[in-house]
Amino acid sequence: MSIDITRMRNIGISAHIDSGKTTLSERILFYCDKIHAIHEVRGKDGVGATMDHMELEKERGITIQSAATQVGWKDYTVNLIDTPGHVDFTIEVERSLRVLDGAILVLCAVGGVQSQSITVDRQLKRYHVPRIAFINKCDRTGANPFKVKNQLREKLGLNAVLIQLPIGLEDKLEGVIDLVKMKAVYFDGGSGENLRYAEIPAHMADDTAKHREELIDAISLFSDELAELFLGGEEIPEELIHAAIRKGALEEKFVPVMMGSAYKNKGIQCLLDAVGYYLPNPTEVKNFALNLDKNEESIELTADEKKSTVALGFKLEDGQYGQLTYVRIYQGALKKGDELINTRARKRFKVGRLVRMHSNSMEDINEGMPGDIVALFGVDCASGDTFCGSNLNYAMTSMFVPEPVISLAITPKDKKSADQMAKALGRFTKEDPTFQTFVDPESNQTIIKGMGELHLEVYIERMKREYKCEVETGMPQVAYRETITARADFNYTHKKQTGGAGQYGRVAGYMEPYPDGDYEFVDQIKGGSIPLEFIPSCDKGFKQAVQKGSLIGFPIVNIRCLINDGQSHPVDSSDIAFQQAAIGAFREGYNKAKPCILEPIMKVSVEGPTEFQGNIFASLNQRRGIINASTEDGAFSRVEAEVPLSEMFGYSTALRGMTQGKAEFSMEFEKYGKVPQSISEALVKEYEEKRRKDMAK
Repeated sequence: MSIDITRMRNIGISAHIDSGKTTLSERILFYCDKIHAIHEVRGKDGVGATMDHMELEKERGITIQSAATQVGWKDYTVNLIDTPGHVDFTIEVERSLRVLDGAILVLCAVGGVQSQSITVDRQLKRYHVPRIAFINKCDRTGANPFKVKNQLREKLGLNAVLIQLPIGLEDKLEGVIDLVKMKAVYFDGGSGENLRYAEIPAHMADDTAKHREELIDAISLFSDELAELFLGGEEIPEELIHAAIRKGALEEKFVPVMMGSAYKNKGIQCLLDAVGYYLPNPTEVKNFALNLDKNEESIELTADEKKSTVALGFKLEDGQYGQLTYVRIYQGALKKGDELINTRARKRFKVGRLVRMHSNSMEDINEGMPGDIVALFGVDCASGDTFCGSNLNYAMTSMFVPEPVISLAITPKDKKSADQMAKALGRFTKEDPTFQTFVDPESNQTIIKGMGELHLEVYIERMKREYKCEVETGMPQVAYRETITARADFNYTHKKQTGGAGQYGRVAGYMEPYPDGDYEFVDQIKGGSIPLEFIPSCDKGFKQAVQKGSLIGFPIVNIRCLINDGQSHPVDSSDIAFQQAAIGAFREGYNKAKPCILEPIMKVSVEGPTEFQGNIFASLNQRRGIINASTEDGAFSRVEAEVPLSEMFGYSTALRGMTQGKAEFSMEFEKYGKVPQSISEALVKEYEEKRRKDMAK
């Protein structure tokens, strides 16, 4: 069965926590006849939403892994990915956006543009993904879609314009007015499945005319023909309006705003129509690959099935049948039995089983077309690998992976758990690039690193459930950094004589703060005082030295090492001698360069009833927070602050306690900042004591 590629849409649903993404996905599946009964995220029927298939997701009522499915709407084929809202699972959003052509940005009609909406918007802009905004929960008390539209303009800088108006709000929400068709739309039937078009209610005629004019005025920029008809006061055909909105959306200069209530089954079919009208098909999105044979020259890919295959493996899952690799095909087709190359690992492999996913169930297929999102079984690869036909050597640029900011020591309770833990960690690190693990050489403990407390908590819980592996966790550790605050000179000679050839090397120069990056090496050696072949050895030595600072043993950042003099010996100088000389020189200079400790500062956003605003302020101040802004919105207020990560452990419990469980917060990494003197001294003391204990062992 061949699919018309111009009728295909690859879309994602992304938004702030609890804006209703998964509820919306559930309705889309229902109206596209994929499921025959609607289940709720925190449903009483114990089934849970279709897209949240992990036990943990059902219990917590949150989405942890993005789930993919394909649905048909009218004559469109839609590949849909539901993504998590929590910033801890941000990589799931990143990797989904990397392969999507369009997105539905879901906003809550009460909460509006929240902290995570801002992060998601930044990700959409990074990957140039056109979007439709959908204001959900218009049935809730305090719903105000007009306010949300203004926030889209002010906070996100989007050219957002309403293409629908609500008929009634809160518990009086009846339907929507379509400003393109100029009709009222009602959703009848038990699950809102019957659309009924009617005349616009008389009491809304003036409002409708005003907003219709705003819409036409905004889109006349994208169509000269439409602008002429508008200025001439003539009737504008519906197709022309759709075409202008589509042009603006694809250029990322216009965001159509729609509304409804997924929970109350209102407005979803119109949204699905809009996906067809306004979001791009795979041929309208420019995708580039780098030609590895020609110095990473950028090559534009075309969605042509006759060309050689280029596909990106964007997500891995280890299921009961082995490793499943989700693949987006950018060029060419993917057929069973094809031979492909993994260009990163330089490995050839044959396409065995090819499946199309529907959340966690799958159907076998024989081929995938350009623009398709399919899954392969049994391919050994990592997240972000490119698969090409045998005559190409291309790499797709991979996704942006943020650095982990928090770590935990974990110890298995018994031998059986130890084996299972190794399996689990092997799988999780392969699936999720933001989840890292290593063994600390000093304490011999296994350390896991991630994006936040919830992130690590979920993985530990998954170890227990999926691998029957009991682990004990240590105190969470913050990823500190060290840096220098002054320039310091060094001049160090490394000598070692133990019979036979010795080691000799002298390295001189200076180190200074380097705010533009983590590390830079500058070679200013004149007259060959250090022979050319040993310059890289000095760089190697410095690189080794910055991995562990002498204050608290964390990596050193923002430092530039410059060498301008040195000395070598015709016999005793070697690669290793100059590496050791550079390490010695670095240590000599580092202690003079006024080193200091940096800690991760988080951007924290707390939302709760205004009556608790004082408590929220106090709680953030106690945690060394700097409050940047606070906004009040009727009975609700939002406080934005910068707080050190080390002070945020256990904050969710404290916040619940002082606001009767009515406030919630989200946080994401903002920057590294200097640690206050008193805390710095305590950290250094603690590190020295730990070292003393380790030495005594």
